[in-house]
Amino acid sequence: MESRLGRPYHVPTSLPFAPGETDTARMTTRTQKTAYACSECGHTTPKWVGQCMRCEAWNSVEEVAPVPQLRGVPADLVSFVQPVSLSDLAVTDRPRTSTGITELDRVLGGGFVPGSTVLLAGDPGIGKSTLLLQCAAGVASAIGPAIYATGEESQDQIKLRAQRLGIPQERLLVVSTGDVVWLGALAEEAKPALLVVDSIQTAWHSGVDGSSGTIGQIRQSAAALGDIARRTGVPVILAGHVTKDGAVAGPKVLEHVVDVVLQLEGSAGTQLRLLRGSKNRHGATDELGVFAMTETGLQDVAEPSTMFLSQRQRGASGSAVATVIEGTRPLTVEVQALVTPTPAASPRRTANGYDLARLHLLIAVISKRLNFPLGSNDIVVNIAGGLRVSEPAADLAVALAIVSSFLDVPVRDGWSASGEIGLGGELRAVQQEARRAGEARRLGFEQCLLPRGTADLGAAGQSVVRASTLAEAVKAAIPLPVENGSAAP
Repeated sequence: MESRLGRPYHVPTSLPFAPGETDTARMTTRTQKTAYACSECGHTTPKWVGQCMRCEAWNSVEEVAPVPQLRGVPADLVSFVQPVSLSDLAVTDRPRTSTGITELDRVLGGGFVPGSTVLLAGDPGIGKSTLLLQCAAGVASAIGPAIYATGEESQDQIKLRAQRLGIPQERLLVVSTGDVVWLGALAEEAKPALLVVDSIQTAWHSGVDGSSGTIGQIRQSAAALGDIARRTGVPVILAGHVTKDGAVAGPKVLEHVVDVVLQLEGSAGTQLRLLRGSKNRHGATDELGVFAMTETGLQDVAEPSTMFLSQRQRGASGSAVATVIEGTRPLTVEVQALVTPTPAASPRRTANGYDLARLHLLIAVISKRLNFPLGSNDIVVNIAGGLRVSEPAADLAVALAIVSSFLDVPVRDGWSASGEIGLGGELRAVQQEARRAGEARRLGFEQCLLPRGTADLGAAGQSVVRASTLAEAVKAAIPLPVENGSAAP
């Protein structure tokens, strides 16, 4: 037999599998190779190693069973994968489900989208279970019954927490199990307004080998719960812990399976809790929710700027005020800096709540453009209140705080600053200047230092001071001592 190209076809003398044997059956009889995966980040290796090559965690690599991969699509599923024209799809805009918690709704973009899967991650003891229980109670009170499934605590423990928080319990259903197959059947039958799984590390799927918390179980459980949400239209929210580096524990695919990833941050020694969205298929990812941990649970903070500035000491050197934009709200925070001489050959640079690489850049610009000898000083920068600032608009306030501490001269009282600093010492424009100036004025700051521009700020512009360079900003905001007719040093 010849092909169309004139070359004979190659007819194999034996088939790769017996007649009538399916590809799945042949695959299951094939020898499976052993694989090893990191329990922290999900990185796989062909052999065991003591330290993960990706996240550098020690003794986190464990043996896992390889997941069979089917080739091709079974004949009975072909009808489900036929392409459909977008113009033929009739999609209705389904309303979001409010959680009853203002700050949580803000980060979610207005509430839960029906059929969505949300992952809430955070350090142990940060308040994840408290927030989830409050959320489930709020949905149950306003909309309908909510199911709280936990594999970590007993029903009695959940009852005691609910009594301590003083939340309504009438339509809040509690089950102590992590079996996702059973939860899927329960969601199909009960059709709750919300399904909470606390936590994904304790969930398990009966069709996967291994104990709960392993890579295979976490991956399959998250996929099964996501399928439950899409099939029933019930929003599902999962709790997960984070690694020592602050990343979501478990395989990286866990973040791709869910629709929304939220991260609860804060220190166990303070009341402040911050909720950020690192992924949101149904809304923005730059929103910030602010909570205060109290005896009755997490409470919304309507005026976070007031909390950040509540313990600010006026007239202290090394302190400056910055107005940054987090999502849709302006926040005014205190930036603290401490500059002290050190005999060490390598001075320390420490940043808390601010990017360390950005701090090194600002120190270099200050040393070069202002001729300040900072090379022999330890420099510590802190964003008071526990907030982590990533916006470049905080550069100007950080630089003013460093110069103020170095000269031991306080920044002018009643001044705030916002602006990005370039390598040439120039000040670059920032967005939403009117909102920054208005927020600073509302909080009692008489002057707002901004980069020079032509923006019309309206009434807020009456309290704006402009500067083109870092040197101009320092001269305007810090009353420098004068020696022999020139500014010191």
